[in-house]
Amino acid sequence: MTDHRTDVGALLDGRGWSGYQKLLVAATALTIIFDGLDNQLLSAAIPAMMAEWALPRSAFASVLAAALLGMTVGGFLGGYVGDRFGRRVALLGSVASFGALTVGASFATDVVMLTTLRFFAGLGFGGAMPNAAALASEYVPLARRPFAVTVTIVCIPLGGTLAGIFGALILPTFGWRTLFLVGGGLPLLLAVILWTLLPESPRYLARQRARWPELAAIMRRLGHDVGPDAEFIDSQERAVARASVGALLVPEFRRDSLAIGAAFFFCLLSVYMAVTWVPSLLTGAGFDVAVANYGLTAFNLGGVVGALGGAIVFSRLGSRITMLAMTAGAIAGSLLLAGTAIGEQSTAAVLGMLAWTGGLINAVQTTMYALAAHIYPAGIRATGVGTAVAIGRIGGVVSPYAGAWALESGPSQMFALIAATLSAVFVALAAVRNHIPQLGDLRYNRLTRREVLR
Repeated sequence: MTDHRTDVGALLDGRGWSGYQKLLVAATALTIIFDGLDNQLLSAAIPAMMAEWALPRSAFASVLAAALLGMTVGGFLGGYVGDRFGRRVALLGSVASFGALTVGASFATDVVMLTTLRFFAGLGFGGAMPNAAALASEYVPLARRPFAVTVTIVCIPLGGTLAGIFGALILPTFGWRTLFLVGGGLPLLLAVILWTLLPESPRYLARQRARWPELAAIMRRLGHDVGPDAEFIDSQERAVARASVGALLVPEFRRDSLAIGAAFFFCLLSVYMAVTWVPSLLTGAGFDVAVANYGLTAFNLGGVVGALGGAIVFSRLGSRITMLAMTAGAIAGSLLLAGTAIGEQSTAAVLGMLAWTGGLINAVQTTMYALAAHIYPAGIRATGVGTAVAIGRIGGVVSPYAGAWALESGPSQMFALIAATLSAVFVALAAVRNHIPQLGDLRYNRLTRREVLR
């Protein structure tokens, strides 16, 4: 018997992405810019806080760890909420929460208060990213999914770039409290604006019969001739049991779930060691505050370029070769930094190597979101991405302590430790079975999700 329901997956995958779809991806990406900005403001502000509160650098390790612990919990919760109640609500709720709590941090009077605020802000940071990845992947045709997700998540280092720029411009004149006020106010404003403009994921709505009229309106906005009483299916996504962490460990997904979780753990351990301690490392080596923050900017801006380049190469070489090559390059860059005498006499060389190494580390981290979104079907996509990222956040929780321990022996030891953790990332990525294939757009469009996975 012929199924006369409208196939959302076939409609989305059967044509290129429209200007409206690109606008939706851009709006989703904007939320992650502010996620990256607010997340890294603390790293930029720590030297000024140390001076105001007369505290050593080690006193802030717990503050940094609290935010990352919040992000770990937020990743699990945000992914679950996104799969159960919708990606849009989970994403915008996360953005509003971390914006409000970043504003609150500007009124902190001691380390205990700041630690508490950063933990709860971390819940928002952690919840935003899996839902942004799911939304971006489900707005567009399957062939554009890796690029759309990468363009969205690459905004983490872009936001980190802004944190460095904001720190260099605001801290010397207005201080760290103004830095947090500005950084928190911007995402609050964005959440209000996007509440009326950003629609829910069409692929998510296809599984929600009560919301099919809403889906019909979205599909018409995307240029498809769909009646208001249409019924929907999505043949491109496999049906799965109710979203849960257990669903990620069934035999079909177990190996890839463990491997992508390990890759996130060691990669985020590497990333957060760098973004947390690079400004303090450079100021300790004799650089002024502005130059130290530009070091953070170089590390993150390199990541924007590297991640976008990696996403483009995906379509030609697939994700396995591309990601392993980028990881190897990041290991080499970390070893070069470990062997360099860091001081004012080596400013240009250090900034250049930070840009190279940061570019590749952030490129690997960012493209892992696209890989995770590819591994899991729509029914557990936000849960799968959120769980992998949450495991990565555990590495982030360890990073302030690991970085502080390594820095006790000097900058070279921290970069040597980063090289070692990146080597573990290389092994984990090599173990992933279901990498994004080497497929041209035309062939990719013709494949169903089931065929891609075979």
